[in-house]
Amino acid sequence: MKSPGLLRAGLILLAVGALEVLCRTGVIPSLTAIPPSAMVVSLVEILHSGRFAADIAATLRNVSISIAAAMLVGVLIGTTLQSLPATRRIFDPLFATYYAIPLYAFYPLLIVIFGLGDLPQVAIGFLLAVMAVIINTLNGLDRVPKVLLKAARVHRLGPVKTALKVRLPFAAPYIFTGFKLAVAYSFIGVIGAEFITSNRGIGYEISFAYNNFDNAVMYALILFVLVVVTTINMSLYVWEKRLLTRRLR
Repeated sequence: MKSPGLLRAGLILLAVGALEVLCRTGVIPSLTAIPPSAMVVSLVEILHSGRFAADIAATLRNVSISIAAAMLVGVLIGTTLQSLPATRRIFDPLFATYYAIPLYAFYPLLIVIFGLGDLPQVAIGFLLAVMAVIINTLNGLDRVPKVLLKAARVHRLGPVKTALKVRLPFAAPYIFTGFKLAVAYSFIGVIGAEFITSNRGIGYEISFAYNNFDNAVMYALILFVLVVVTTINMSLYVWEKRLLTRRLR
């Protein structure tokens, strides 16, 4: 039986090969898309020239800040709400509808609050990511066995020590899932915000290339984002498997 990884790689190669053939034979016009091989060549040229180095650095920095902030705030809020059942019951319906709110509609307000710098993009990435962390933190904390909490009380651990030594370690796999989602949502938020009102960043350059029919640059930068996000998620997946293996031991 073939492993899921080999099947996944095979499907990806099949899809890429099909796109290559369709683009090379003219079934997909060059104004619509370019062959994957041309995307790779263009990306290599862009990275080698350093043409968009400042934009790439700005986007990755803003994404990193939004992920770190979402993890810190999300875990803190989730832990606090889990210990306050009455307050949590008030917020639970809001959590269920959070992603139905078009957060980009608040972008003008964020510009008024934070100005025209990088903070509005960071804020959008944070707002998209933080809820995934809160929900997964609560999901993990709800599954802490009562016997562990009873043991914490027997050892006279206070709320903070119980959270740090019992609740959060047990909920770590669920928090890790929130971390993986935070990575994806932060990239979506920051790059999407750069499309709106920004003068730098990967999102801005993709938008600029699109408006100028520069498919070579546009698809090369999109490919760069896909490669970066896929690499991060695969690294987190491997890390998660190692942590789970150690935990089972």
